[in-house]
Amino acid sequence: MVDIEGGTTATDRKAEPSARGKTTIADSVIATIAGIAIRETEGVHSIGRGATKAVGAVTGRLSGSSGAGRGVKVEVGEKQTAMDVDVEVEYGIPIHELADQIRVHATDAVETMTGLEVVEININVFDVHVPGDDDGDGSSGGGSDGGSGSRVQ
Repeated sequence: MVDIEGGTTATDRKAEPSARGKTTIADSVIATIAGIAIRETEGVHSIGRGATKAVGAVTGRLSGSSGAGRGVKVEVGEKQTAMDVDVEVEYGIPIHELADQIRVHATDAVETMTGLEVVEININVFDVHVPGDDDGDGSSGGGSDGGSGSRVQ
């Protein structure tokens, strides 16, 4: 959690604490903000791996929460935050360009809404969603090196 003194902004946090009070932002709030921004990025099919998605779907139905922060892990300091996110991408989308868009959208949303500086977003692309190929096996058809060692650097 991060505490923000009332009346300060990201640029003047070193200023005297305000007599108006303190604002506390939970890590889960930052994860939710980032999760929503990432889901809204065109080319992202889903966030979070199978077990995370299943647990999030069940708890979301039971609690009424959206689970928007599931699949996003955050580390928060006094002035900065870093994130790790697992995403499944749509087939045909250039992944390196999508990763750049994810970073821009999540950074803009978190910095605008919290005043924290986003210093790092690590993106793990764990699968590619192929439309019409919803057999649920979770495999992307990625090749194997047959156990003979890595062929690429």
